[in-house]
Amino acid sequence: GKRTQLLKGLPATSTVEENSAAGVSVYNFNVTVSPLASEGVAVLPTIVNSNPLTEAFDIESKGGLEFRVITTGNPVLDYETMPKSFDLQIFVEDTAGRTDLNILTIQVTDKNEHPVFRGNMAIQTVTIYVLEGTPPERIYQVDAADPENANLRYSLLPATVPFSIKESGAIFSTKEFDYEKDPHCYFLNITATDTDGLNSTKTVNINIININDESPYFTIKQRIYRIPEEQSPGTIVANITAKDPDDEGSPSRLFYSIQSSRYFSINPDTGVLQVTGRIDRDALPLRLHPNISLIVRVEDGPSSGRASEMEITIIIDDVNDNPPECNPSAFREEANENMTPGTFLVDLRNYCKDIDVDPSNNKFSFTGLSGFGSNNFALESTVSGRLVMTGTIDLENPANPGVEVYTLTVRVQDIAYPNYTSKYPFYISFDSFLCYIIYIYIRIKPVNEFFPVFRNLSYVFSVSEITKVGSSIGRVHATDKDWPPNVITYSIVSGAGTRDYTNIFWISPTKGDVRILARLDYETTQKHIFTVQASDQEKSTTASVTVNVLEVNDEEPVCSPNFFSLQIPVNLAVGTNINGFRIECQDRDSDPRSFRYFIDEGNENNHFTFSPSAGSNTSRLILASRFDYESGLDTNWIYSLRVHITDDNLVSARVKTTHLIKTGTVTLIIRVIPNPTTATTTTPGFTVVTKKENLYSWSAWYVPFVITLGGLLLLGLLGYLGLLLLARLRTRCPALKFLLLTMCIFLSVEKKKPKKEVVVTMTKLNTIFDGEARDPVTGRIYEFNTRSGARRWKKSSELLQPVLAMQVMSSAPENSGQGMDRAEAPSKKEPSEKKKELTAATQPAAKPSAGQPETPGQAGLRLQKKKEESENGGLSSPA
Repeated sequence: GKRTQLLKGLPATSTVEENSAAGVSVYNFNVTVSPLASEGVAVLPTIVNSNPLTEAFDIESKGGLEFRVITTGNPVLDYETMPKSFDLQIFVEDTAGRTDLNILTIQVTDKNEHPVFRGNMAIQTVTIYVLEGTPPERIYQVDAADPENANLRYSLLPATVPFSIKESGAIFSTKEFDYEKDPHCYFLNITATDTDGLNSTKTVNINIININDESPYFTIKQRIYRIPEEQSPGTIVANITAKDPDDEGSPSRLFYSIQSSRYFSINPDTGVLQVTGRIDRDALPLRLHPNISLIVRVEDGPSSGRASEMEITIIIDDVNDNPPECNPSAFREEANENMTPGTFLVDLRNYCKDIDVDPSNNKFSFTGLSGFGSNNFALESTVSGRLVMTGTIDLENPANPGVEVYTLTVRVQDIAYPNYTSKYPFYISFDSFLCYIIYIYIRIKPVNEFFPVFRNLSYVFSVSEITKVGSSIGRVHATDKDWPPNVITYSIVSGAGTRDYTNIFWISPTKGDVRILARLDYETTQKHIFTVQASDQEKSTTASVTVNVLEVNDEEPVCSPNFFSLQIPVNLAVGTNINGFRIECQDRDSDPRSFRYFIDEGNENNHFTFSPSAGSNTSRLILASRFDYESGLDTNWIYSLRVHITDDNLVSARVKTTHLIKTGTVTLIIRVIPNPTTATTTTPGFTVVTKKENLYSWSAWYVPFVITLGGLLLLGLLGYLGLLLLARLRTRCPALKFLLLTMCIFLSVEKKKPKKEVVVTMTKLNTIFDGEARDPVTGRIYEFNTRSGARRWKKSSELLQPVLAMQVMSSAPENSGQGMDRAEAPSKKEPSEKKKELTAATQPAAKPSAGQPETPGQAGLRLQKKKEESENGGLSSPA
């Protein structure tokens, strides 16, 4: 709406005194509303802004349309520190929409204020500490100010205190204080007054600090104390007291101490001296010096205080606190069982003593000999303590109780009345006396009086010759009459060996158990006799042991040959002794007529048999039936026969422990030769050529790089040297120009590329002959290849090898090619020689010259011609 004058009495100027409290009225004004404002004021008069900005003023209603400006107290107005004038913008609006805005200027007026203390005195009561003995000096500086910057003057009360204050506010002490004589605390009222007489007062506390300027002193006069030894810890010896002049009128705070002591300690607060460790008058060093001197020190501070010292002496008195002791406390003696009565055993006094210092406390006696068998022993006297035997002990006597160790006890007792404590829990008390108990163990030492005695004078054991090594064959036993029985050990002293073994028998040293260490052989030795000994470490006795070896069929038949290879033609007649083969067998423990022959494996279709099959130690291999390969009945050309030879009786039938049958084994390889002939098929050899090139690998790229770089550097160096030489000799030797030019041309010529190296390896593979056979016509041995059929005559000095036949049987069908590869190692020859070999390998074999041995092929041709002339002769050529 349109602005009209709604605020009556504004603008205006008013004043307010500084430090006015909240709610003080500053200015009154009215609000006039327009006739259209039927409902009065819509917005009450409000301070919308102030310059400078403040919240120290507010507007409140007096009733109706009357209002007044008042102070809020936040903040309190201060003439000295805040602005002196504030412009308040007051806004009002009636219900008709008309508004008014006017300014009220408020000026702050000054008021005289009380002086103000600053620093610690403004917030608390200040306490000042002054050491006694300090000379007069300034002890504090009062800090105060007047809000109106007026000059202040200071004063203090009460005036009788030994302090003064200067115009500057400095407080001085006026004397040197003595804590022991002067008051310990002063209270000063400090007043600051301005020129108008307004003042402020604060209190200052001054405490006099006591310093350690006096030494404490002891108040006791006694310096020597006497106590008995072995006092329990905590026993009070003395109560040391002292005083400190610095603490007159109040409890003294003193600290007591003594030098390090293993026996005593002092309470640092009370001065009570008491026992802390065991005090043994009978041990060093108190045994020689029973007086203990202590330096007692008293201090008025825990450290670096004033102190005084005093020496006191404590005398330790001896008491009878130690019973007699023996070291050792247990004695172990030995006495022979046949020792005579009266023999001295041990002198106990040499091992016993009483360590009490006072002679009246260290006397003792020996009494109370007791224990089982104590009637055989006695003490000579209670003073000497010598123990002697009173009887003879025979351990073998049946009337003897059989005790080997006698346990005796002897009491060692103080003569003086004891003063013992609980430190001896293992002593026995008799009538208030403490007795030390000695244990004496007397071992009756047996005497070896008797020899060991075998239960039998001789022993005979019968053992089968097949008994396992380590088996027990018998036991010997001996006894000893000595008591306690001596440990008897057994040993073989003679006769337990043979020609092949040093010891064939072993005996247990503790049990007498006899065992065999090697196999027994009836065929070698039928009886063994040896001597055994029983010993008790001192005495020994011997006995004879006879071991009879019982015969057993434990030998296997041994046949010759045990392996053989044979070749037979396929059309061999039935009943023929194959190649005249005969087997001959032997057995050490069987009759020759006990042998039997069995073909256990490999005899397919029963083509082979032995004759005779039993009752002889020799037998021949016979073809029992013909081979039939045309109909397919027979398919196997190689037979591996496993022949078993058994025996079934003993040479000597006098003693038979068991019925055993032993078996020998023979292996025969029989190869059936189809259509044998003397013609030889020659398989030409052939040569394998391997070609290798010397090439660089891509992974070795650095090799040509390094070579090229080195060559370029060398050419550059040579060219540079040539230029220098040419420049120097151009004028002196023109004839050299042509030579240098020629060198440059030579160096600039491009190198020829190196030729690639070709390595040719020639390996000649020859035919492998892996089979052997006998020519029925000539009777000569020839070799053949089982795969190709190639043949050649075998040298007359070579025999038919069974092992070769085995190799042919096992490896020829599968690995003949590999065998040829491994048979001939590649030879290193010159190219011309390789070429000659290659040519020779491709040409047919030439006719042998005179004096040269004929090859199998040539011999076959010669025999073929004879066959044409005769009716029966030669070998048929293989298909």
